[in-house]
Amino acid sequence: MAVERAEGERILCRNIRKLRQPERLPTDQELEDAALQFVRKVSGYRKPSRVNEQAFSCAVTEIAEATRRLFEDLQTR
Repeated sequence: MAVERAEGERILCRNIRKLRQPERLPTDQELEDAALQFVRKVSGYRKPSRVNEQAFSCAVTEIAEATRRLFEDLQTR
């Protein structure tokens, strides 16, 4: 979730960190942590019930993989 500041600057929700750094790609652990935080935020669950663990885990994995592809495909100056 992005929040607008007075001057139009957008900031990320305080729980989700920016991962892009000019000198390196994010680590697998950083990607998984961010994906987990995202899934927690959108699902409303800190920890899913046993019946929902598989769906929760799959979502984290898929989001981490999609984010890795994003960083691999981004072109910088």
